[in-house]
Amino acid sequence: MNIDTMRKVDYLAGIPLCFLATLLIRFVGLFVRQPFQPPRKVLFIELSEMGSAILADPAMKKMQKTGNAELHFLIFKSNAASLRLLNTIPETHVFTIRANGFLNLAVDSLRFLVWVRQRKIDTVIDLELFSRYSALLTGLSGATKRIGFHAFHNEGLYRGDLLTHRVAYNPHTHIARNFIALVNAALAEQKELPFSKTLIEDSEVRLARAEVNEDAIATMRERIRHEYPSYDERRHRMVLINPNASDLLPQRRWMPDYFVAVMHGLLAEYEDLLILITGAPTERAEAEMLKQRVGHERCVNFAGRQQLEELPALYSMAEIMLTNDSGPGHFSAVTSLRTFVIFGPETPHLYGSLGNSTPIYAGLACSPCVSAANHRKTPCTDNVCLKVIKPEMVLEQLRDALKEKRSTA
Repeated sequence: MNIDTMRKVDYLAGIPLCFLATLLIRFVGLFVRQPFQPPRKVLFIELSEMGSAILADPAMKKMQKTGNAELHFLIFKSNAASLRLLNTIPETHVFTIRANGFLNLAVDSLRFLVWVRQRKIDTVIDLELFSRYSALLTGLSGATKRIGFHAFHNEGLYRGDLLTHRVAYNPHTHIARNFIALVNAALAEQKELPFSKTLIEDSEVRLARAEVNEDAIATMRERIRHEYPSYDERRHRMVLINPNASDLLPQRRWMPDYFVAVMHGLLAEYEDLLILITGAPTERAEAEMLKQRVGHERCVNFAGRQQLEELPALYSMAEIMLTNDSGPGHFSAVTSLRTFVIFGPETPHLYGSLGNSTPIYAGLACSPCVSAANHRKTPCTDNVCLKVIKPEMVLEQLRDALKEKRSTA
C-alpha cells in the first residue's frame, strides 16, 4: 500500500472510526474505573519511520530505567530491523504489522488487539504524530494508560478522544524530547492539562552505542573484498554515500547529478579513498546507475550487501558518510561515524541525528514545508531547498572532515 493511499484511508476511514471508538470508550468508562498504578508493561507504537525508532531510544531507556518497566514495541514489519541496532526491545516483545495490502493490514491489526491483551499491557505510548490508525490501536488496546499527542485547540488533525494522558506536541523542540515528554506523562503521579510540564535535560537526549565485535568487522571486510577485490583496510579509507530516501517524502532526495559530482571530486582528489554506495536491496539498481555514471573502479555499488543490523560494523570502519535526510543518518548515530545529512523539506532542529552528525541545510523561507500539521505531505514539486545546496559546498565540508580525521589518526 503506497503512502498516499495510506493517508487517504487514515483520513476517510480514520475520522469516523475514531469518533465511534471514542463513544465506545466513554460508554465503557461509565462502568469500569481503572485504579492508578505505575507502568509495568509498556508498549511503544512507532509504525512508519525507521529513523524514529532510533530517536525514541532515549525515551525507551528512561522508561526502562526510571519506571523499571517491561518494554514492548509495535512497528510495520518492513521497518522492524531498525530495532535490532540497539536491541533495547527483545525480539519476542516486538509485534509487526504488514502494510503491503489492506487485507494484511486489517488482519494484523485484529491480531494485535488479541496480542496486546494476552501480554497484559497496562500502558501504551503512541509515538506517531497524529496518525488516526495508531490512535485507534492505542484506544482499543485495553491498556489502563494511553499516552499520545493531542491537538487540543489546533484545527484539524482530529483523532478522537482515546487517550488518558494527552500530551501537547511541541513543534519547536526536537522530536526526541517530545518522545521523552510522552514517557514523563506516563510516569506522572498526578493529572496535568496538558501533559507534560517537565524539564528535559540535555543528558537525557543521548543514544547508547551499538556493540561491534571483531568478527562482525571481519565479515564486513570480506563482503567489501567480494565487491572490490583490491580492498586493503591498511591502505584504503572508506567513504559511504547514501543517495536514497524513503517513499514517505521523496522530496528529501538530493539530486543524483550532485551525488555524482561529489564522488567525482573525492576520487580525483584522494587516491586512497574507496567509495561505497549504500542502500537497501530494492535500491541496488539505482545505486548501480550512479556507479556507472561515476565510472571509477574505486566507486563500488554496495547496496543490499549488508543487513540493516550489520550497519554498525560497516559504519565503524568508514571515515565519513554523506546521506539524504533518511534512516542511515539516524542509524549511524549508534556509532561514532562522522555523518553529513542533507536536509530540505524537513529541519534538523526537529529531526536531526543524535550522533556525530553535521546537517547541511539551506534554510529557505519556505523550509521546512512538512510538519505534523500537514501529515508530512508537501505540495512542492520543485525542491529548490536541495538544489541550492551545490556539490562544491558539500565537498568543502567533506574535505575538512577527511583532513581532520587524518590529523587525529
